[in-house]
Amino acid sequence: MKRIALIFSLTITFLLVSFSSDKRIHSSIVPNEKGLPFRVMKNEAFQRGEKLTFRLHYGFIDAGTAVLEVKDEAKMFGSRKTFHIVGTGISIGTFDWFFKVRDRYETYIDEEAIIPWFFVRRVDEGGFKISQDYTFNHYANKVDVGEGEKFDIPDNTQDMLSAFYAARCIDFSSAKEGDIFDITSFVDKELFPMQIKFVGKETIKTSLGKVKCLMFRPVVQKGRVFKKEEDMKVWITDDKNHIPVRAQAELFVGSIKLDIVKAEGLATPIVKE
Repeated sequence: MKRIALIFSLTITFLLVSFSSDKRIHSSIVPNEKGLPFRVMKNEAFQRGEKLTFRLHYGFIDAGTAVLEVKDEAKMFGSRKTFHIVGTGISIGTFDWFFKVRDRYETYIDEEAIIPWFFVRRVDEGGFKISQDYTFNHYANKVDVGEGEKFDIPDNTQDMLSAFYAARCIDFSSAKEGDIFDITSFVDKELFPMQIKFVGKETIKTSLGKVKCLMFRPVVQKGRVFKKEEDMKVWITDDKNHIPVRAQAELFVGSIKLDIVKAEGLATPIVKE
């Protein structure tokens, strides 16, 4: 059962943190309230009202669904306006019968800087539960995880969910095969470094039609769950949206795949063949 939970969590987590990087981001620096620099990130990728729905496959089994939604609301954190984003993952069908998963992630992302101010994680996987509330203070480069614990973080550190949306603002137009992008997120009370490699372009069939995509391979730890270092790959739309349409991984315990089912409220039309 622990391996099943790991499979489900890896797929959802991979979707949420796969593309966080500060390289090739269109941004400029402006002073914040205390005279400290916050970037202004150009965002043409998403807007309020966007909703992405995915189906998770474990081998030939439909194991779950995941939904990422930008809520049609704006909450202020101090003088900073934010996007409220919610990600959910649930098990379905036979998989749900013997291993129930109910995961929920929330983040409040600065509308201009695309950095998180508050992150919520509620995980329930076969009775294994996680409850996290992280408060980010980018003025002081700290994150408060509760119960008096605070951690130092570098500039523009992301949470598991905000990383995905910051990554969608990256300009990949000049990316070359083999280019590697570094990732910094704060996960489970520690900084989570990762690297992803751009490997080229491909047109794939999806429920949305034939979609022109950019393909990446995260460099992952081999020998424990993965057979090789680059046994995960992901396809994102080759347009301004940069939404993931497929994520796939080969594990020692089988293969998993996440496919997009529906994309609503997009900022721009998807580029199709």
